[in-house]
Amino acid sequence: WIYLPGAYKKGKRRYPVIYMNDGQNLFDDHTSFNGEWGIDECLDSLIKKGKPASIIVGIDNGPERINEYNPFDHEEYGKGKGEEYARFLKETLKPFIDKRYRTLSSKENTTIAGSSLGALISYYAMLRYPDIYGKAGLFSPAFWIAPKINELTDSVGYKLKGQLFFVAGDQ
Repeated sequence: WIYLPGAYKKGKRRYPVIYMNDGQNLFDDHTSFNGEWGIDECLDSLIKKGKPASIIVGIDNGPERINEYNPFDHEEYGKGKGEEYARFLKETLKPFIDKRYRTLSSKENTTIAGSSLGALISYYAMLRYPDIYGKAGLFSPAFWIAPKINELTDSVGYKLKGQLFFVAGDQ
């Protein structure tokens, strides 16, 4: 799923990119498994108020969402495939988007975001590939399913240079 700001077609300007997990939930109530997030309406509203525009790339999850978004194996849920997914974003999807669209490709202009398991893999991607992502939006991250994320945070988190936006519940 790609969201392009309204002004995209009218100029040659380059835009920051936000990669969002659970892409089927972002724009359309009919494709969402738990209600549309309204990302396009939200961004259109913010742009009208003078906030900076971005390109949104929504990546659908597959039928094994728990495994796809968990970078670690889990006793109950099985093999974690999150590292493969994060590497796909870094090595395949981001280069394709940067080549195909007018992006600002630096890490300062590249954000990854998601909720629950999508937030877990977003946080992991930020820790694992800090040269790619300069920002992460983490909405109620499902850290409970991946306790090893604490070890990764302890080993590399202190080196992280970027911005993390955390939201948990009503906090």
